[in-house]
Amino acid sequence: MNIRVAEEESAQENNIPADIDWEMLDKSKFFFLGAALFSGVSVTLYPIVLVKTRQQVVQSQLSGIRTAFSIVKHEGLRALYRGFGTSLMGTIPARALYMAALEVTKSNVASATVKLGVPETTAAAIANAAAGLSAAMTAQLVWTPVDVVSQRLMVQGTHPSCSSPRRYVNGIDAFRKIVGTDGPKGLYRGFGISILTYAPSNAVWWASYSVAQRLVWGGIGCYIWKKDDESNNSNTIRPDTKTVMAVQGISAAMAGGVSALITMPLDTIKTRLQVLDGEENGRRGPTVGQTVRNLIKEGGWLACYRGLGPRWASMSMSATTMITTYEFLKRLSAKNQDSSM
Repeated sequence: MNIRVAEEESAQENNIPADIDWEMLDKSKFFFLGAALFSGVSVTLYPIVLVKTRQQVVQSQLSGIRTAFSIVKHEGLRALYRGFGTSLMGTIPARALYMAALEVTKSNVASATVKLGVPETTAAAIANAAAGLSAAMTAQLVWTPVDVVSQRLMVQGTHPSCSSPRRYVNGIDAFRKIVGTDGPKGLYRGFGISILTYAPSNAVWWASYSVAQRLVWGGIGCYIWKKDDESNNSNTIRPDTKTVMAVQGISAAMAGGVSALITMPLDTIKTRLQVLDGEENGRRGPTVGQTVRNLIKEGGWLACYRGLGPRWASMSMSATTMITTYEFLKRLSAKNQDSSM
């Protein structure tokens, strides 16, 4: 018995929609609609990412909200989307790689673990963790260069929250200057720590999401069964679409918040490595050790958590939006939608 059969049997008992795996998807529709839907998500969340990046790079004690208002006041509303074009163009192929690696890994690992006799609930958590790890590592091949370029654009300017003067006209100009100064490896500055940040973060997130969903559904089930016992009705869960999306959103927010807290120091170090120029150290960029020492010198270990508020909000909102969009996308892209809705 594979994971899909096990999940369908479990779902049928409670009338909860079963998961849609890789074999059930119309791939062309999946990637086309995915690019459109996630581009919309990026438009919504990009300003929070920019504020978080500014806070991580500069020696400022301003809160995320004050930083955002200050940016708008001194640089205009468009400043909140500085570097967005570059980020969006890179996000589309990166998301495609991420989704493909996620679904293929999850389907294969889940089937393998069930065949080994692992309980379905545990198999789902293991499969989700492995899928998140694989997807993050694959997508970083595209995301790291995009991060390096877009973050350089985010933090340039004359405002106190900027770490460098305005040196780049646009993403293409930044790309050329980074390659001209540091070579192609300059685009992959912080690649190692990006893997260390995002791979465990994604593994924890997807595993936590799987567990959180079951806990939330379990809580709803206990409540409904208690009411059914009192009214002598059938003990079954019959959630509508809104309830399903609410459970997915709550589970995603819980997983996103925990993941943000655990990986915040690594994300701060990664951002500094990618943004700070090699000019400050001759022709070489700062090392991980130098970056950590500078952070501690600026504000102790708490400096590693600078920008935690915006990142927590960004990851929780992103996780909630992403997972509801992602699950919706999978149902839109299912080859036989009648069996999956």
